[in-house]
Amino acid sequence: MRRNPVRGGFGGLDFKTRYKADRQFSAAGPELNTQAKFLTGSTMRHVIVMTLTGSLGLSFMFLVEFLALWWVSQLGDELLITAIGFAGTIQFFVVSVAIGMMIGAVALVSRALGSGDGAEAKRIASSALVFAVTILTILSGAMFVFRHEILEMTGASGEALEVASDFLAITLPSLPFVAAGMCSSAILRAMGDAWRSMMVTMVAGLLALVIDPILIIWMDLGAVGAAISIVISRLGMTVLGLYWVIHTHKMFGRPSLVDMKFYMRPYLAIAIPAIATQVSTPFGNWVAVRAIAEHGDSAVAGLGVVMRLTMLLFGGIFALSGAIGGIIGQNYGARQMDRVASAYRDALVFCFVYTVVVWAVLALSAGFVVRSFGLHDDGADVVYLFSYYMAGAFVFTGALFVSNAAFNNLGRPLWATVANWLRDGVLMFPLTFGLGAVMGAGGVVTGNALANVIAGAFAGLLAWRFIQRKRAGMAPEGGVAPHSPAMGAAGAKAATMAAHVSMPPAAASSAAAPPAAQSHGTDAPKS
Repeated sequence: MRRNPVRGGFGGLDFKTRYKADRQFSAAGPELNTQAKFLTGSTMRHVIVMTLTGSLGLSFMFLVEFLALWWVSQLGDELLITAIGFAGTIQFFVVSVAIGMMIGAVALVSRALGSGDGAEAKRIASSALVFAVTILTILSGAMFVFRHEILEMTGASGEALEVASDFLAITLPSLPFVAAGMCSSAILRAMGDAWRSMMVTMVAGLLALVIDPILIIWMDLGAVGAAISIVISRLGMTVLGLYWVIHTHKMFGRPSLVDMKFYMRPYLAIAIPAIATQVSTPFGNWVAVRAIAEHGDSAVAGLGVVMRLTMLLFGGIFALSGAIGGIIGQNYGARQMDRVASAYRDALVFCFVYTVVVWAVLALSAGFVVRSFGLHDDGADVVYLFSYYMAGAFVFTGALFVSNAAFNNLGRPLWATVANWLRDGVLMFPLTFGLGAVMGAGGVVTGNALANVIAGAFAGLLAWRFIQRKRAGMAPEGGVAPHSPAMGAAGAKAATMAAHVSMPPAAASSAAAPPAAQSHGTDAPKS
């Protein structure tokens, strides 16, 4: 019989099949280093360490596109900034799919580690890497074929359209590298290896620091050189990430068809809603770009700079979702809901402090940014408005991201999808186009910020109430005391088994139900 990675029980595969799979993975290398590291110690410390290391790595990955845009701006042609802004909006859609698949990997791997099953975690990690690369290859291929039409729908025209199309023709085929690199980083993060997880994404930015000026300025390749630099940076990230996953942690073995079939359903049960959640952000960005395109190329260039500034400087907020996911996942797998609640609260506090600090930096450096990128008119106004007034809305953007991580790891991934699409599918269009018609290009930026405030406040409160209900539902039954954090992964697994033994069959069955399946139960949000 084979253990289900989501249920924590046993599925329908026979012992012979399980034994064969176990032997195949055992041959991949020595004993795994799969200690669950988030079950003890200060939750705030875990949040800070994992988020700051993750943000440093993530910011270096975003630095790749930021530097590409900055070096291109030094050529003195604002149209090139506009073209790369259009291309980045399209490319962000596919990267968001990779982030969604990364979330699926983190949730299952960390949950398996939290319950003390390192061999299960390895099988999940191996299958997740294959799934991620395959899906990104198909998706990026489709976008490559239809890139011209998609750019036209975004509002690109004339020379900006042609430059953006050429840029995507070079960068889109490299997106499977992004899937492999980000999934590798996620596996390392789920294991608590913060330093290596950070370095996987940092290497991309470090490569760009060297390559960008050579290709864009010295070799005078312009936007084409920026695209080539991005491809090289992504390849470096992938090679390093796979090396550490395969050789250092021995967390990858040759996945069999049996494994991939077995793990596909629980993986997709989390990854598909997570992808649906993640792609809402590039859709919202697409709406904002489409709205601001009504006000000219200079406004689009300004918004393009703002988007890359937010990805670079607010890397801590973006990383917070991935960092808190592993912490929540391990403690949920160990049935330590007090620590889940503590980690969620600490993440919100971190989000507030981080946003205030970055907001101050943006306000002080707005003039330098405008001059450095050579922005004029509406483009300059967009950067000033965001830096002085609208950047503070990232407190609520962070609350939305943290709540998404909680929903994804606690068995309500569809709730995260609803919260994100409330912002990007329901609020973004009327607010950006409506305020844009009244206030011009600045109205588009204001509408974007208001959408984040409303959706973030709603999701943050909903997630906190859900965690409290989940916490009450995991109160000890039948005289079984909650285990001490000092018991570690083995104690967590033993306590979970004891709790199931003491439950009546119906309750045990309910407790063992896969979180993805529970998302269709009676705890759904009420209208």
